[in-house]
Amino acid sequence: MSESPDSAPPPKAPTTALRQRLAELRGPAAQPHPLDARALAALAANPGCKRRALLDGAGVDKAALASALGSPASFGQSQFAFMRGNAFEAKVKADGGKELMRLLGLDDPHEVHVPDLSATGPEGRTARTALALREATGAGGFALLDHPMLALDVAGSPAYLEPDAVVVHPDGRWTVVEIKSFPIIDAAADAAKVGAAARQAAVYVLALERLAALTEGASVAHSVLLVCPKDFTNMPTASVVDVRKQLSVTRRQLTRLARLEDIAAELPDGVTFDVESCSAEELADAVEQVPHAYAPECLAACELAFHCRDRARLAGAVEALGRSVRGELGGLTTIGDVLAAARGEAGDPEDPAVGALRRAAALRAESLRTAGRTAAVTETAADRVPVPGPATNRATGRPTAADRTADRPAVARAATAGRETAPVSDAARASSAAPRGALAEEGVECR
Repeated sequence: MSESPDSAPPPKAPTTALRQRLAELRGPAAQPHPLDARALAALAANPGCKRRALLDGAGVDKAALASALGSPASFGQSQFAFMRGNAFEAKVKADGGKELMRLLGLDDPHEVHVPDLSATGPEGRTARTALALREATGAGGFALLDHPMLALDVAGSPAYLEPDAVVVHPDGRWTVVEIKSFPIIDAAADAAKVGAAARQAAVYVLALERLAALTEGASVAHSVLLVCPKDFTNMPTASVVDVRKQLSVTRRQLTRLARLEDIAAELPDGVTFDVESCSAEELADAVEQVPHAYAPECLAACELAFHCRDRARLAGAVEALGRSVRGELGGLTTIGDVLAAARGEAGDPEDPAVGALRRAAALRAESLRTAGRTAAVTETAADRVPVPGPATNRATGRPTAADRTADRPAVARAATAGRETAPVSDAARASSAAPRGALAEEGVECR
């Protein structure tokens, strides 16, 4: 049986006062935006951001909020990607999951039980999923749960998650199935996309562990089945992905999230994120009431990333440069402090970060001085090089074609510097003034 700190207690519904407070923050007429596994994985990757924790917990539509603030999000899936993904998932699950069970090594789909998980509301579907998992585990056979509903406690509020599928094995083991539309070409897939799918699947595994702790004989596999198109076809293929690392990171990060009650209690009365009833200025003031923890990684995971980045840049926060840079700078929190420490105007000389900045500034100044001296010497030497006159054709007295082409930059530099080019010989003038017929009589080809 799997054990984890999040397994034993079931997710508690928020109290009436908290539920009412979150509804006020979201707006009385706004429907709560569901928190899916992808958003939860992004939230776990940045647990210090109270702004995202509160907005996600309250069910605020961050995409609409970002558009109202004038910083719309520029990422997301297209309708074509949704249609392609839905079509591929339908093919994998067709005929009672025959193709999916074939990937699991089971040839006869009639041996697989597919329970009905329909119910009213997320709470009803969560209870129906828990009952189906217990029944399938007790039956001792294969079962395929199509789009089950799971619940996970996040910052004191339940989040409802819906994996693509969960397979119950005869030995009581539960396996999460993640179906994606990106291809596996020559037994390899895009590492970034596989990593994102693994983090998303780790959230499902974490939610299943709570149910497994309450179900006799059940355990949750820490390896998920990733199903993708094979090569450049639409034929499904599968790969087993170990998510133990992502699972431990997600579990640890979720425990660090501040509780929604504590974040909401710090806000003044009247603060709301209602896009329909508030102006852009009012929404900006409301958003600024909640502290954020911007990092460049937010640009690929949060709808408010551009708004938070602009505010971080205006404040001169070093977080805008990246978490690694922020960690190296220690107590220097603004770019102004960093520059002052590098110039020797502020900062403790005993601080390793200050000492490193001053050494870097000294090296940069020395490099610039060396580069300036080298450029001056090179320019002086170039001025001393004489500009040669063009070579001439003995037959015509005119410069050759190669010399005319090669000499154009030198002549242009000489004209710019006020120098005169080499004088043209009398023979060249005579040949240029001679009629074309005379040159032809001498055997010179005219072009």
